[in-house]
Amino acid sequence: MEKALFGAGCFWGVEETFRKIPGVVKTEVGYTGGHTLNPTYQSICEGDTNHVEVVLVEYDNKIISYDKLLNHFWKCHDPTTLNRQGPDIGTQYRSAIFYFDDNQKKLATESKINFAKENNLIIVTEISQLSDYYKAEEYHQKYIQKTGLHCAV
Repeated sequence: MEKALFGAGCFWGVEETFRKIPGVVKTEVGYTGGHTLNPTYQSICEGDTNHVEVVLVEYDNKIISYDKLLNHFWKCHDPTTLNRQGPDIGTQYRSAIFYFDDNQKKLATESKINFAKENNLIIVTEISQLSDYYKAEEYHQKYIQKTGLHCAV
């Protein structure tokens, strides 16, 4: 199994999107990319932690490749808006890819360049090495499945 980590706006809808992809065996929502130790949802929403709401994707690379996950990432949100996805505004909603190794960094960078060129877009997605990752509170995990609510992504 391999892992990927994406920030594409509110993590509830993004998790639901990735959870349904064949080859994805597990998803989990959390926080990364900021400076606050052990952030909470409340501290994230206050906007001063600089953490991103992210989805940790565990996948079977014999069924789906990292490249194909990147394709889903680009299509499930608007990577041209800085610190905003739909009605959600703030640094916690920024578009971001956090890589686990140099190969993921290379593939993410190439994918970003190609997506921008193919679609004639200016992409603001950050690509950063993963440092600390914090699992979000349990009530956020599989939120859409638990509540039946819908979320714009």
